[in-house]
Amino acid sequence: MKRCAVRNLFTNNRTFPMINFSANLSMLFTELPLLDRFEAAKNAGFSAVEIQFPYSESIDALRAKLDETGVQLVLFNVDADDLLHGGEGLAAVPEKRERFKSALAQTVDYVKALQPKVINVLPGRCANPSRLNDYLKTFTVNLQLAADTLAPLGVNTVFEAINTIDMPGFIIHSGAQMLDWLERLNHPNILLQVDTYHLSMMNEAPEALIRRHSEAIGHIQFADNPGRGQPGTGDIDFKRLFDTIRNSGYSGWTGAEYRPVGRTLDSLDWYEQFRTQLV
Repeated sequence: MKRCAVRNLFTNNRTFPMINFSANLSMLFTELPLLDRFEAAKNAGFSAVEIQFPYSESIDALRAKLDETGVQLVLFNVDADDLLHGGEGLAAVPEKRERFKSALAQTVDYVKALQPKVINVLPGRCANPSRLNDYLKTFTVNLQLAADTLAPLGVNTVFEAINTIDMPGFIIHSGAQMLDWLERLNHPNILLQVDTYHLSMMNEAPEALIRRHSEAIGHIQFADNPGRGQPGTGDIDFKRLFDTIRNSGYSGWTGAEYRPVGRTLDSLDWYEQFRTQLV
């Protein structure tokens, strides 16, 4: 297959602090079964991976792959029920409080064995705007429960804003909302997950958020916009974005969570260019 043309993102020879890149195995290497994607990511140069929802695989199978390949699993999500199929999700729906507790208990089992750095709780949607306040209250309670449950395991809890074009009705969809919620919660183990694609879709500049609030960020993810493809397929200035991350003081993981245009290996020009700059 012909390699997708991607513009050169890095044109100078300066050396910057290292960015810790992780490969999102729910989006990358999908040419392979999930368990085979660990080795594919390692062979491509990644030392860490993340998975949106790992629960289709057993804990033992995932642990074996981590041990076999030596990569880290740095992030996954609490189950979100029907969110990816057009539903409201799990974490904010008042009638699903007990189901959220069960999902969190499942996450704890996976956390104990797989030892991620952070766990993401997706806020979800509200289909009926008149109930939004109830949904936000429920999400607050559930997010605090998750943080209180995971903190003794050495794991921070993150939450993210999702754009309302891809997911209409998503209850948290801007950087300002995330910061406001973080201040309200005032929990030492709750941090932001900054997805540069979603913020860009809402016409926000993620660099400003990263630069000003790096200490409040627990995880970063990226994809180009429009299209949610790899860097170089859209309009985002990834040289500026990566420079901002390097210089911000943020030291967590930065996840490649995009839909490759073509084969995954053919989408990694951005990674090859970045690593070349460090040589």
